[in-house]
Amino acid sequence: MHDIVIRGGTVVDGSGLPAFPADIGITGDVITAIGRIRSEGRREIDARGKIVSPGFIDGHAHVDAQINWDPLGTSSCWQGVTTLVMGNCGFTLAPSRADARGLVVRNLERAEDISAAAMAQGIEWKWETFPEYLDVLDALPKGLNHAVYMGHSALRTWAMGSRAFEEQASDDDMALMLGQLRAGLDAGAIGFSTSRSINHETSDDKPVASRVGDWNEVRALVNSMGGGVFELAISNDMRNLDPDLRRAGTALLKDLAVESGIPLTFGTVMGTVSNPDVWRSHLRLLDETAAAGGVMFGQSHSRDVTVLLSFRSNLPFDKLPLWKQFRAQPLDAQRAQLRDPAIRARLEEEANNGPYGRAIGTEARAPKWQSIYYYDQPLPPHRSIAEIAAERGTSPVATFIDLALESDLECFFQQYIDRFDRDSLEEIMRHPRTIMTFSDTGAHVGQISDCSIFAHMLGYWVRQTGRFTLEEAIRMMTLAPARAWGFADRGLLRPGMKADVVVFDAARISPDMPQVVHDLPGGARRLLQRASGIEAVLVNGSVLMEHGEHSGALPGRLLRRAA
Repeated sequence: MHDIVIRGGTVVDGSGLPAFPADIGITGDVITAIGRIRSEGRREIDARGKIVSPGFIDGHAHVDAQINWDPLGTSSCWQGVTTLVMGNCGFTLAPSRADARGLVVRNLERAEDISAAAMAQGIEWKWETFPEYLDVLDALPKGLNHAVYMGHSALRTWAMGSRAFEEQASDDDMALMLGQLRAGLDAGAIGFSTSRSINHETSDDKPVASRVGDWNEVRALVNSMGGGVFELAISNDMRNLDPDLRRAGTALLKDLAVESGIPLTFGTVMGTVSNPDVWRSHLRLLDETAAAGGVMFGQSHSRDVTVLLSFRSNLPFDKLPLWKQFRAQPLDAQRAQLRDPAIRARLEEEANNGPYGRAIGTEARAPKWQSIYYYDQPLPPHRSIAEIAAERGTSPVATFIDLALESDLECFFQQYIDRFDRDSLEEIMRHPRTIMTFSDTGAHVGQISDCSIFAHMLGYWVRQTGRFTLEEAIRMMTLAPARAWGFADRGLLRPGMKADVVVFDAARISPDMPQVVHDLPGGARRLLQRASGIEAVLVNGSVLMEHGEHSGALPGRLLRRAA
């Protein structure tokens, strides 16, 4: 008898082959039958009229801190995700010496948008070396599967202390880093990650530790790996990172992939409609590396990259003097004052003409209203504030405030960071050497909510536009990432494979609107997002979520790379 039978669904098995009707039998943590199953299971899941697929694999997560206080893996657990790859961009909590944990946190806190105080409350440090860290992760209760890179910034601070933020590594420093990297990989780290991105800075506006190391340091570490995946964060223009990359550009990445034999991956989410040269150069690099004998794959998004704005979180005007005083008040007081014509007029004047940028000692920039959209529904289309203002005959600032008041200050706005036209984004996602997996979940938690790229892929690209078939989309989110990261027993519905399974309604699946919650340690703020249409999520043969509610089980595992 099967422990679970998923009965009567339409199976999209992850291979890209056409869907077919079948039951799925699960015994323990393994799929044991696919077809017509006549016997009853100990538990039956009714999947009639629903799609049954492998669980989605998120290859770019930053839940390294969150896993310590959030075993369920919110918001990913609601999005059909069953496996997360964390430790991206050089940001990990290990290795970490007991007397220098603040240095590790210094690397993380700005990118993750989680304060050092929140991390201090939420993390019980029980490790120093990376193998010890993996053992702690293994023992933590968790709803989802997790694999983890060793991060360069943590490795550098472990070896060098505070010098990691200022100096090049000595021979002794390199020996320490090389030995710890080898130990971590032997213990099951999925690979090694670093950042060369000018966007990654500490809370005091200094480069994170990995950016201080030169390219020879990166090269030596990657060439020592012997296995796993090398992930790096890069800037929009890879030539502006450091002297080596300014001289040689992307050729250094190709050369490293070829000489090391290590698969290299980075995000291809950078670029805009007006400047497509960036992402096109990324796609050319993937092909040129393959032609030279290396392995390189890009990570793509399924939508534009946006920062979410709202009166309950962040606004473009928050650093302006008058707005700073106004925003320090409770929301009820803000609502009342926005309805006072005299106060509102002063706020609008400063929002239109205030001292943005260096004049107030910040990087705050005057809003570009053609790039800020009213986020009134989970899936497109959305309209820009400039467009709505033109229709209403009001200024963009007045329109922004009016829309917020009309929703009782509950609504969100999307400020675009990277804006693609639909054809360009489709070209990126269809490239044979990219994987749609770059959610960044767990990072920028008060500003960005891209955990829902999987539900967006199915709701928008499959159902709403018809540009991808269900079979194509499912393969992009399951088998493709499983193969890229070496999860040989996941990403495909076949007898003998691990039973990570999602049951969803193709006619309803969609992200829900985000929420602002205060559930970080100490009550700090973050964005949370659920999804509609996902009926059940199974991890390792156990039901984790059913109709959006947690079953109480925590069946997730640490996925260690085989040495």
